[in-house]
Formats: sequence, C-alpha cells, structure tokens
Amino acid sequence: MKKFVVGLVLAKLILLSIFSVSIFSGCQYASLSSIESGQTTAPTASPTVSPQTNDNLNRPVSEPYTGDLSIFEDANREKNLQIDRVMDILKIAEGKSVADIGAGSGWFTVRASKRVGEKGKVYAVEINQEYVDYINNRAKKETYSNIQTILGTEENPKLPEKSVDAVLILKTYHEISQPVKVLENLRKSLKPGALLGIIDRNGKGDDHGINKETVVSEMKRAGFVLVDDYDFVKPDGMDYFLVFQPK
Repeated sequence: MKKFVVGLVLAKLILLSIFSVSIFSGCQYASLSSIESGQTTAPTASPTVSPQTNDNLNRPVSEPYTGDLSIFEDANREKNLQIDRVMDILKIAEGKSVADIGAGSGWFTVRASKRVGEKGKVYAVEINQEYVDYINNRAKKETYSNIQTILGTEENPKLPEKSVDAVLILKTYHEISQPVKVLENLRKSLKPGALLGIIDRNGKGDDHGINKETVVSEMKRAGFVLVDDYDFVKPDGMDYFLVFQPK
C-alpha cells in the first residue's frame, strides 16, 4: 500500500513538471511570435499638453463709450491734437491705406480719407454696430468713397492681411479689453514698413486713460517696438503720442 501511495505521488509530480514546461514553452513561443511579427505593445505615453499663452490682462479697463457721438466733433479737437502733424509722422499720404481703430464717429476716418485721396483707402474699425452704421451714413452723405467700415471684435480688428500702411488708435486704447490679442491680429494686416500710432492720456486704465509705460509693455508683448514718443498732442501735459513698428 505504501509503495502504491509513493508511486502515485511520483506520477503526479512528473505530470505537473510536464505541464509547467509546456506552459512556459507556449508563453515563450507566443512572445517570440509577437516580436517577430512586429506586434509588440509599447507602453502608452501620456499626451503632452502644450502650454497656452495667457494674453489676458490683470489691470483695469475703461468701459467703452456709448454716448452721443457729437462729443467727438468738437471744433477745437483738430487743433488740439494737431492731427495733420500726426498724419505726417505716420507717413499718411496720397494713395496710402490707413486703419482707424475705434473709429467712433469717424472723426479721424474722414480726415485720413481726405489725405489719402481716391487712390487710397481708410478702414474704419468699430465693435459697435451703431457706430459702424453711423460712419457708413456719414461717408455716403459726405461722399467719401474710399472709406470701408469693419465690425471687429474685442480680440480682432478683422482687417485684411497685409492691407494697411498706417494705423491710428486715437483715445481708444484704454477701452480695449484684450489689447495684446488685438495687436497680435493687427500685426497680420500691416504692410512692410507700416507704422502704428497710439494717442491716449496718462491714467489708471479705468478712468479713460492709461499710462504710456503700460502701453509700451503690452505692445512689446504683442511683438512691437517703440520707435518714437511725442508729447505735442494737447498742451495739458496728459496726452501722449507713441509710434510703433513690428519687431
């Protein structure tokens, strides 16, 4: 009986050994076949998330003016701002293409229109549809055929690419809620050698003014470099006129 039990145990051990070798060989074969057929499974890499550029501002911004447009038509405004000298500095001449960003009533738009003549063009950009309609009616009534209005957004003036020789942002920069994005999009519309002028007054951002150091810093973030700094606009010592070019 004892011999029978010992024999039975040995038989089981032999069968277990054969079974283990068979499984091991099968696994090796499967692994080898997978490698030879090029079907190996590589570890899945975690997707790389590209950092996003944050162009948002952390400073006060003035509420856009939505009142009576006649406020922009003050009889002394042309003299105070010395707008002809401004256009000379921006090299606005006959046949040139100009963009008026934040055009309002079209006060600067019509003056630039006269300067560039029939062979030139002036884009009047506004985010307010009522102001766009106002400028369209004014251009038609006063027979300015070289004015084209554009309804932009808070992030994009929507000007055609490489379409303008000069840009003026007149007393509007402090109202632009996304200036870096606006300027980055604006760069695409500039012809080689184009100039961008900003007239504003020193202020805190939410008081319809903004310090020129802030403007220069934000322009730099958008890829522009300051080329001239003037203080002749208005004798109150508050207004400034900055001129930029793309880097």
